[in-house]
Amino acid sequence: MIWLWRSNSALARAARGVLTPVALVYRGGLAVQGALWRAREPVIPVISVGNLTVGGTGKTPLSAWIAGELVAMGAKPAVVLRGYAGGDEIDVHRRLTPDIPVIANPDRVAGVQTAAARGATVAVLDDAFQHRRIARVSDIVLISADAWDGHVRLLPAGPWREPLSALRRASVVIVTRKAVDASQADAVVRALDLGDTPTAVAALVLGTLRTLGGEERPLETIADSIVHAVAGVGDASAFFAQLKAAGARVVPHGFRDHHAFTRADADRLAGAAAGAPVVCTLKDAVKLEREWPRGAGPLWYVSQRVEFDRGREAVLASLPAT
Repeated sequence: MIWLWRSNSALARAARGVLTPVALVYRGGLAVQGALWRAREPVIPVISVGNLTVGGTGKTPLSAWIAGELVAMGAKPAVVLRGYAGGDEIDVHRRLTPDIPVIANPDRVAGVQTAAARGATVAVLDDAFQHRRIARVSDIVLISADAWDGHVRLLPAGPWREPLSALRRASVVIVTRKAVDASQADAVVRALDLGDTPTAVAALVLGTLRTLGGEERPLETIADSIVHAVAGVGDASAFFAQLKAAGARVVPHGFRDHHAFTRADADRLAGAAAGAPVVCTLKDAVKLEREWPRGAGPLWYVSQRVEFDRGREAVLASLPAT
């Protein structure tokens, strides 16, 4: 689907044209859904972290960052998410926020009730902007500067779940960046033309290389080295570009978002690396490690840490007082 959404080839343009009527029907369905849903008041305050597109904006690291800030403010947060087959995002959150409850439930209302029953005083909903059944005190919406091309094409003709007009529901809009620089992210903020809606720009920066077994090494150790990079995430190209920016000579291995790695995948990747470092995202590591062959080199992952270029105060101001 990434090829269909982003390619400028004649074939991709023709395919998008064929899918445009379907996207119009999809947009109509969104309007009907928005008119029919009546949000229920939760038992504890709820913060939603979401986006308008399919994957790749940094919801998971931002949700974990917000949960950590709430702890620093004296709150007792829980992270509530829908959960996907394979459990990658559940496992990732449990590693990013080991001291914070992580609750997976397709019914977000029930998930928040479970969080409250476990002692949480606030719930952080990962990927919930389109979830209209539960009221929230703050709607934090992420837009990827790396993926921005100025074209808003709704599913299935493009990656957009909702049009830009949906940002009127947002409490704060955060433009995230991975491989692009701050000036490009600021250009996206201007293009969004959000008026009085608070905005922020946050960089998702590569941190230390780690293994799930607890080994660590500085990211700088891959400079000038051949690295086999594995990514089954929403925007694999941005991850590969980050590793290149760190000085690695990247051999990319891209997979679909939420890819369920098999033993055959692991054997092929380890064989292709032939002893060279294999580096993936944490989201991939929690699944790929289960299949990683014994005797192969270590499977390294690198998480994204959040660094605000600007607007951090606006994000914190949107969180409920404790």
